[in-house]
Amino acid sequence: MLRRIYLILWLVVLVCPAHAQRGLTKSECNAAMVALEAKWRSDMRNSHREAIEKEVFESGDLKLRFKSIVYGEKPSDGRSLYISLHGGGGAPAAVNDQQWRNQIYLYKPAEGVYVAPRAPWDAWNMWFEEGIDQLFEMLIQAAVAHWDVNPDKVYLLGYSAGGDGVWRMAPRMADRWAAASMMAGHPGEASQVNLRNTPFMIWMGENDSAYNRNELARKHGAIMDSLSRADRGGYIHKTMIIANKGHWMDGEDRAALEWMTAQGVRNPYPDKVVWRQEAVVRPTLYWLAAPQDELRHGATLIAQRKGNVIDILQSDYTRVTIFLNDQMCDLDKPIVVRYQGKRIFRGKLLRTEENLESTLRDRGDLRYMFPSKIEVKIP
Repeated sequence: MLRRIYLILWLVVLVCPAHAQRGLTKSECNAAMVALEAKWRSDMRNSHREAIEKEVFESGDLKLRFKSIVYGEKPSDGRSLYISLHGGGGAPAAVNDQQWRNQIYLYKPAEGVYVAPRAPWDAWNMWFEEGIDQLFEMLIQAAVAHWDVNPDKVYLLGYSAGGDGVWRMAPRMADRWAAASMMAGHPGEASQVNLRNTPFMIWMGENDSAYNRNELARKHGAIMDSLSRADRGGYIHKTMIIANKGHWMDGEDRAALEWMTAQGVRNPYPDKVVWRQEAVVRPTLYWLAAPQDELRHGATLIAQRKGNVIDILQSDYTRVTIFLNDQMCDLDKPIVVRYQGKRIFRGKLLRTEENLESTLRDRGDLRYMFPSKIEVKIP
């Protein structure tokens, strides 16, 4: 009997190494992250090498052609990346090709990799149909690995139909951008609530009345004003209505690049997240995830954190996953989660290499490699 007990204990030790039972220490976690980042960068360089050489990213049946120009010297913390969306829309391919060629040289940042992609579709919604998210993510990953772009210095901008895309994609992928600027676009059904932590600029000619663009720009600028007043510290924005200009602003909007970079780098771990699902749903935003089977347009989740206490203020989901790291809280102490003031979880979380690997694989962003996570049920 005693021999059998010893055999069982020996098997447990053999199958479950010490750190798997107790989790990683903070220093072990940091070392694992360094190793995983090095491997990820190497993998991304290899997997995207052909795309960079051929200047086209492919995801399923979709293709994102692009042209790139590198400006200035590389800063010590890595280059900036500007993704610049051309105009056109529901027009013959030749018209959109011409708009793409124009966009390649429309803006010139003082520093950074300037990328002008060619929309995968020749349609009015050419920059925000389902599937564009994956192409943008591939572009960002390749830029980080190939051009040594800082993942916290990625900017989105676009003109006309490209501006339509910025109205939608800035909030939809808010956790990817350091800042965004919309030029002469139509907001459609887009909401700005996800932009709490993404500085946003609106540019519009005073006389750009087609599709009521000028009045809608003023209206949505006022919405941003209201959001900013109601949520101190959030919704950094600026609205520029250019006097005596129509759809073409004669280059005055080029000042947007300087404004965006002046806002600083992305904060991937904001203390408060406001997340409303757009027309194309996404399963994650910043340090939060929602159940795939409950994603729907308009579903909202609002959460904030202070130290080791996370408050879920609003949730349209029955369960929520919270990702954490040592920059956000003290993982050596218990975590408390409350829903509308009522505690729904208290306990210590383990740091695991499995979590690091799975979040990096799923998110494809070095900043969203989390060692700890917890799923809570919403009462």
